[in-house]
Amino acid sequence: MAKSKILIADDNAPNVELLEVYLSELDCEIAVASDGRETLEKVASFQPDLILLDIMMPKLSGFEVCRRIKDSPQTRDIMVLMVTALNELGDIERAVAAGCDDFLSKPVNKFELLKRVENMLKLRHVTDELERLRRYIDQMEEASRPTRK
Repeated sequence: MAKSKILIADDNAPNVELLEVYLSELDCEIAVASDGRETLEKVASFQPDLILLDIMMPKLSGFEVCRRIKDSPQTRDIMVLMVTALNELGDIERAVAAGCDDFLSKPVNKFELLKRVENMLKLRHVTDELERLRRYIDQMEEASRPTRK
């Protein structure tokens, strides 16, 4: 199986460095984006399995980035973990409404982050495998149908 790809989207360099150190225990490829627009560009070029997405970013907020990712058929299956200092109930509701798959408050606990990331990546890969099987079954059914003349 290919290495999992994780995109860290945060405009705070120390936060990015900390997340990179925490994630170094996992066998994954990491890319970084520092604002909302760059995040969308990296999603297109890097094609991550998971995005660790800060809410308070320049150019586009994490809410808007998540909404755009989840609204697009090409990217909607990417897992999004909002990682933010915001922890009011309204912020969590807005993150869920934007389509995020999970929510983690800063300061980040290393163990909690790693377990959530591992679980989200497992879910992502199971979903990918199910989709491949579904397409294969559809192709086999199509191929086995009698052709009409």
